Amino acid sequence: MINYARHTTLHAVKELTVEQLDFLLDDNSNSIGALLLHFAAVEYAYQVKTFEGRELSEEELAEWGKALDLGEAGREHIKGHELGFYLDRLNRVRERTYELFKSVDDEWLFHEEPFWHNKPANYYFMWFHVYEDEINHRGQIRLIRKRIPK
Repeated sequence: MINYARHTTLHAVKELTVEQLDFLLDDNSNSIGALLLHFAAVEYAYQVKTFEGRELSEEELAEWGKALDLGEAGREHIKGHELGFYLDRLNRVRERTYELFKSVDDEWLFHEEPFWHNKPANYYFMWFHVYEDEINHRGQIRLIRKRIPK
């Protein structure tokens, strides 16, 4: 599941230029670059939450917060990078995910704790959300890419 989601994401952004990665459909939209960094930020946040049992630190929020929240801060600060910058961040976070998953067994996936609106959820659901979020935003990437002026 994680490899399929990433494979299709990489195909959707293949050979994009800085200008294309920074393109905004309107004043309220996110750029493709911001969405790519969002994928890495979400995955990193879930690593911290599920494997370390904590929230992001102030230092981590300084690094990942704009990509987690997107919006105005993302539009203002996440731009001007080549595709390789985003792919490097995605790859580094994913490599850590692989290493972390090697450290647990399948029973770990069924650990439950309060999640959205204080409802119980297990780690399997939480990690499903990581990939579901990427697949959902990948749809946005495809739409934005089709709207980039030639």
